[in-house]
Amino acid sequence: MLVKVGTFNLNNLFSRYNFQGEIQAIAAGDNTVEAVYEFTDPTSYRLRTFMGRLVKGKNPQDTVRIASRIATMDLDVLAVQEVEDVGTLKRFVIDNLGGVYPHVVLVEGNDPRLIDVAILSKLPLGAVTSWQRAVHPSDPNAPVFGRDLLQVEILNASRTRRLFTVFNTHLKSHFLSPGETEADANGRRQRQAEVAATIVQAQTRPNSSYVVTGDMNDPPTSQFLAPLVGSAPLSFVDGLANPTETRQAPADNPPAATAAWTHRFKPSGQPADYELFDHIWLSPALAAKQTGAFIERRTRLTGDGSDHDPAWVVLDV
Repeated sequence: MLVKVGTFNLNNLFSRYNFQGEIQAIAAGDNTVEAVYEFTDPTSYRLRTFMGRLVKGKNPQDTVRIASRIATMDLDVLAVQEVEDVGTLKRFVIDNLGGVYPHVVLVEGNDPRLIDVAILSKLPLGAVTSWQRAVHPSDPNAPVFGRDLLQVEILNASRTRRLFTVFNTHLKSHFLSPGETEADANGRRQRQAEVAATIVQAQTRPNSSYVVTGDMNDPPTSQFLAPLVGSAPLSFVDGLANPTETRQAPADNPPAATAAWTHRFKPSGQPADYELFDHIWLSPALAAKQTGAFIERRTRLTGDGSDHDPAWVVLDV
């Protein structure tokens, strides 16, 4: 039985509805409604804000683009990142993907941008565990994951057998909040990797079949990811070590064709950086069943609806 498992950062999949139009109307002099609006305390409202600014819904054209990419891959299990909430994701599956993923799971995380990780699956799901309240020993009073480490069992069609378990996460980005340094961001990413490694090791056995995937915001060789992907007890196998690209990348001096990458960032006045930020790591037992690896290459330099390119592996389970 061939099963295709992938990961895709959907780049702020927020619902189409937001309050900006209504607030602008009030500000423009609509005196028929009395209102007070402040954006300093995110616990007092459910407006989509980040750093004091309203967050807009995803551009409809970009939503269509990411849906097209997902349809092209036709995966059985897809781990996604940067989704507003489960309602938005289910609406996206129905409206843009034709309902092809009947099994959708998302647990609200801790991110101030209101972005979460989730699983879409054509196959039935078993147990679901959220680790969004996990802490690092250095700070036992605060959750270590900004989003979540979402653990989901994937079952066969008849629900008689667990095929494998997926751990989906989205580690700390390189974006720096006011007062935050690069060392702060890297340190948090490393702590998240350490906690994720502890959890995966505790939840699995040496012969378990599982996938650790998501947007790690660093390449596989990063020292800050080493506690997770370089941990000897776990002995992960890089599922994207030698992927096939679905098409040639746009011309902009990307790395050699043999180099895997899923994210492009162009600093002002400098050459673009290409990195494999989106990882798929397989347990040794599951790696023995891998038959292929792919990256759905973008057609535009800036990306097709997302600044990440999705990737997937094929498993004969």
